[in-house]
Amino acid sequence: MSDTTETQFALRRIADRRQLLRGAAGLSMLPLTGALAACDDDAMLNAKPTTATGTAASTAAATPVGTTSFSIAVLPDTQFYSRYATVDENRQFQRKYGSEPFAAQTQWIVDNAQTYAIPFVIHLGDVVDQVRKPAQWAVADAAMKRLETAPIPYSILAGNHDVLYDVDYHVPADQQAGTDSQRTLSSEPYLTWFPTSRAQNQSTFRERDRTGFHEYHIFEMYGVKFMVLSLSWRISDAGILWARDAIRRNPTLPVILANHQLLNIDKDGKSPLETDYGLMVWNTLIRDNDQIFMTLNGHHHGAALLTKTNDFGNPVHEMVVDYQMAYQGGNALMRLYEIDFSANKIDVMSFSPWVVQKPKETLNQFDRAVLEDANNRFTISIDFKKRFARFLPNFAYTEMTAGVPILPRVRTALLSGYTEPAAPAEVLPRDADDYPKIAETAAHWRVASGIVDGRIVQVGETLPDVTGRNPMTRVPLSGPAMVEDVVWSTDRHRLSSAPGSVRFRNTDKVTARSSAFATATNAPINAATFGAGYTVEAFIKIDANWTVTNHRWGNILTRNGNRGKLPGFAGGDREAPPILFAISSLREVQWEVVPASNTAYPQANWSGEVMVDTWYHIAIVNDPVANETILYVDGAPVLRNSAGQVGIATLAADMPWVLGAAWWDGARKDGYFGHIGEVRIVARPLANTQWLTARRS
Repeated sequence: MSDTTETQFALRRIADRRQLLRGAAGLSMLPLTGALAACDDDAMLNAKPTTATGTAASTAAATPVGTTSFSIAVLPDTQFYSRYATVDENRQFQRKYGSEPFAAQTQWIVDNAQTYAIPFVIHLGDVVDQVRKPAQWAVADAAMKRLETAPIPYSILAGNHDVLYDVDYHVPADQQAGTDSQRTLSSEPYLTWFPTSRAQNQSTFRERDRTGFHEYHIFEMYGVKFMVLSLSWRISDAGILWARDAIRRNPTLPVILANHQLLNIDKDGKSPLETDYGLMVWNTLIRDNDQIFMTLNGHHHGAALLTKTNDFGNPVHEMVVDYQMAYQGGNALMRLYEIDFSANKIDVMSFSPWVVQKPKETLNQFDRAVLEDANNRFTISIDFKKRFARFLPNFAYTEMTAGVPILPRVRTALLSGYTEPAAPAEVLPRDADDYPKIAETAAHWRVASGIVDGRIVQVGETLPDVTGRNPMTRVPLSGPAMVEDVVWSTDRHRLSSAPGSVRFRNTDKVTARSSAFATATNAPINAATFGAGYTVEAFIKIDANWTVTNHRWGNILTRNGNRGKLPGFAGGDREAPPILFAISSLREVQWEVVPASNTAYPQANWSGEVMVDTWYHIAIVNDPVANETILYVDGAPVLRNSAGQVGIATLAADMPWVLGAAWWDGARKDGYFGHIGEVRIVARPLANTQWLTARRS
């Protein structure tokens, strides 16, 4: 829009806010309890802003009665929303909920841009999951067109899933491969679906670099102009020079830098962690450009904030936000950044406009309309005049005589008439036998009572099967494996009634060091194909020292045999076994089986990223009636599931089941690193009330 139109838009918002203030008493009379009552509009108007750590800001930054603020909408990685809305993936969202998360996000922005003063939207990349699938691009195209039709300007960038050649950065020499400079631009789907000509239709658009992957926009609110500089995956040295020049040509503008990758999250799932690529961008672009005062990126799963000091002694607030590995691929969680000039702060909130639209009968404890933890709901104190003084010494904004903070209103509106489902009450086991007994149990491996923590499991020693039919024994050592690599442990998941677990130590993929347990060649379960469906449960904890190099694809459970020898098999990795129950290179839980009902191709389920040094309960339920196989992590159904087939194929009745390692063409491979608690296989689908996490009746 033109400068005149932007001014008129802002004036309309001022008038709207004055009207809202007149009705503020009505808002404050809404029934508020718990945390919501602590965040109502009146409390926010009278409270001092808090820092990201929750401490009170200085008196000079106290919130006045009137506020001059606006909000920027941020869309983290949308890749699974694009993928699982397609026919290829059985239209999972539309089929289950009657709506789609990506469209819900952009439509919410369209519906609320004026009410919540949203002049601009930032997409953080990974627009799609599979770059070569046009159907996924079509979903993204339709969702973003809602903004264009409104029109509401936005910036967009390509993530690693949006380019044909995806390779990470670690050392300076990596700039010679995998950057925008090495791409065949005419072949890149991102540039076909979101070309420069499309970006030029944004009223805020100013320029793209020569490759078309990087762009910048300028928007204005309350008399203050901002630059949004959006850089796609793996920017080249030439791209960095272009970005520096774009800032140089706009010397008075505060800059919000959007990347796909910059900041990561540490193993605890909360603490910020700098990346090699992020440090490169810091050193070549950010640290000596005082105009860059905040950065946003996705790519790494979760949310965190890191405040660094640039070469001028000023803070730069780096924020990572990416929900793709959360429930339903992110559950449409997005962010608003409320920039409040009058209060000298930036308020941040993560929320889902889709959750509140879902049919009530589909909701569960994982449906959260607003995230309340410190990494997702926080305030950054920032003295704008002081922070911008070097490049914008005459900083001033159009003051409002009245106003109501935005984020509390968003929260109130979202939660009005919506009750977040309560999590089922956890009941801890009363004794070692406190779990539901199922008649169709095929095998239930759990450590025996009286184990000694840390005692070495000797070769040939038994891991009992509760049914008595299929005990496992530790297999003979091979390669560099040593007897002390496996020990009994009293450590266990809080909801497991078993006395403990088996700990696999010293596993090393590089040296092929691994250990395992296996059933006997005549065990009855070896021949089972589970034609009535199945439920597989396992309690696992990945070792705190897990690394991609040494421990990727470590297998929890498998059954021996080359799946390529199955009748009619036409899939890949013919030397692999019929089951791969493993931890992937991305620390995802993989459940890949060749179904007994159709041995032509394997089917796979995938979780999101799981943390190290954390106990999880995994359940895989194959249900012939529902015609699907669902993987659950701590009770949450994952998004990437499979449909249409039943059972698990077997090569022969003398092919054992294996715990703690896999099979590859006759050899043991891909050992597991960490704890495995009790594991149960039941020859029918079970409801969660019958899982090992439940209690006996």
